[in-house]
Amino acid sequence: MNSRRNRVVCLALLLCMSGVASIAQEPLTLRQAIDRALGQNPEAAIARADGQEAKAAANLARTQLLPQLNFTEDISRGNDPVYVFGTRLRQRQFTQADFTLDALNFPQPIGNFATRFSGSWTAFDSFKTQREIHRADLFSQSASSSAKAINQQIVFRVVGAYQSVLYAQREIDVAQHEQETAAALLNSVEEHVKAGLAVESDRMSALVNGSARKQELIAAQGDLELAWAELSEAMGVPDLKASELKPIEPHTFPQQPFEQEIATATKTRPDLIALGQVQSAQGSALGATKSDFGPRVSAYGNWEEDRTSFAGSGGNNWVAGVQVSIDILPIGKRAQLARESAAKQKIDAQVAASQQHVRLEVSQAHIHRQTAILSLETARAAMDQSAESLRILKNRYSAGLSTITDLLRAEDAERQSQSNYWHAVYGNAMAYAELLYATGTLTPDAAEELQ
Repeated sequence: MNSRRNRVVCLALLLCMSGVASIAQEPLTLRQAIDRALGQNPEAAIARADGQEAKAAANLARTQLLPQLNFTEDISRGNDPVYVFGTRLRQRQFTQADFTLDALNFPQPIGNFATRFSGSWTAFDSFKTQREIHRADLFSQSASSSAKAINQQIVFRVVGAYQSVLYAQREIDVAQHEQETAAALLNSVEEHVKAGLAVESDRMSALVNGSARKQELIAAQGDLELAWAELSEAMGVPDLKASELKPIEPHTFPQQPFEQEIATATKTRPDLIALGQVQSAQGSALGATKSDFGPRVSAYGNWEEDRTSFAGSGGNNWVAGVQVSIDILPIGKRAQLARESAAKQKIDAQVAASQQHVRLEVSQAHIHRQTAILSLETARAAMDQSAESLRILKNRYSAGLSTITDLLRAEDAERQSQSNYWHAVYGNAMAYAELLYATGTLTPDAAEELQ
């Protein structure tokens, strides 16, 4: 009974271990890499901090609409005649003896404990505050749009690095296969030499071919390590370990007319939207500067209690009023207005330049997309043709109807066609990602279409 129970326990443990192993061996998908990058990449963290800072600045701008209230507890002592006279007056401590000439000219030192509440409120400032609040809100929105633009940059870099790893892995597979083929060819040539069907130079050529394939494998392994380092940097994960990736298979991605892609980019490019929001914010800043020339109406108030001791009694007083102010010599404000006007002209020019640059980027991405489609079709046909050519030449060489040079040339062509094919596969996916990025639609969900 115990042995049966032990077998059941062992079987359960084996099943659990196999389940853990399958989880550990599950390939890293492109979406997982992107999500991890957006969570850990330092550039994304900087963008989030910028957004929080801009939001706090917007909240700070709104505090200008609120009244200012201050509390002060002041302790003082002195024998300055004016100070003594005013303090006694505020404390309501005057006596007849305080009006003698000696008391007025040479008063005894007096202390004062003053408790004050003061406040002020700007009731009207020609709408300057409202425009500054609107400006701060636009900067906050711009920071949010800039964060989206940075996230798309991160996604684009992760896509490129991910595909570089996949291509490097494919290159290793091709190099390993070619090395095995070179070893088989060497064995075949050696048998032909022993049988008198080939000469010694054929064996030397096969040896050189094997060495070349070994060097290519070493180079491919180095390229794979470099690709993993690039993916690690793009994801913001310095301790990223090399593992299996889920391959990106050949796809036929959707296509749109060029003008529609331009229209999409104009509406959805987050960096262009962010710059437009900065442009509007600068317009509000210019309006706030103009408002500063207008009148300002403020209300203020003050309540004070003065005592001879901290807990003693004394006198209290209050003052309240309304103040209207107009700057009749606004020389500094005119200089500020000129500065803000120049800044507005600058941002207008930047927006126009960015719109032209976006159109160029979409044009380049559109052309790369069309080129990648044709390259993939050509590479697929060339790979099939080179494989068939190599098969025929192998048969001809075995029958003594072709030379080792012809066979090696066919193997080189077949190897290069495989490399070109996989380069075209990942180039096609990358061209589509580039187009999504250029039109401002490269979100994590859109990137999943690549896989």
